[in-house]
Amino acid sequence: MGLWLVLHRLRQGGLERVRDTPSWEIPKGGSHPSPRYTAGMGGRVEWVLTPLEQAGVRYLVVGGVAVVLHGHLRTTLDLDLVVQLEPDNLERALTVFGDLGFQPQVPLPLRSFADPQTRETWRREKNMTVFSLWHPSHPGFALDLFVQEPFDFDDVYHRALRVPLEQGQATVVAREDLIAMKRAAGRARDIEDVEALLGLSEDEP
Repeated sequence: MGLWLVLHRLRQGGLERVRDTPSWEIPKGGSHPSPRYTAGMGGRVEWVLTPLEQAGVRYLVVGGVAVVLHGHLRTTLDLDLVVQLEPDNLERALTVFGDLGFQPQVPLPLRSFADPQTRETWRREKNMTVFSLWHPSHPGFALDLFVQEPFDFDDVYHRALRVPLEQGQATVVAREDLIAMKRAAGRARDIEDVEALLGLSEDEP
């Protein structure tokens, strides 16, 4: 599958910091890039994120999609999400994923992800980092949900950015937190992403 996220143009300013309440604030100085995207972004990401937004789900876009949304063009075939694992929030998220038609890649019920003991067993015994979902109408597209919050969710959510898409917005992990995640993962592609993210601004994270 070819490149489905294409960065069309960057302009300065416009990204908004997430606050503790559902209000948004443009960061001072406008130092973060605000991308505009082609139909590929709306077709492959927005159809998932918009229902989450409408359901009031607290989530963060991380991984390769977050790298692209911060302004570095690269290929990615999945959408990585850190969903806050608080029971009510997770219930809303799983309802959205089920209504959209997502199914686990492993032969397990979607709702098994809601059980904290089950997630801990996956993490401890199977070394599982993400719970992967697929969609019968979107072959090649994977939705990866972190089985454990890899950071203090409230702190990172407070620093997150609201990135405009074609018709809505995405809540994206801040650049400094994305870099920290990539450094911790340490794979070759992650190191490349770190270098690219650092090159997007003269400011060190």
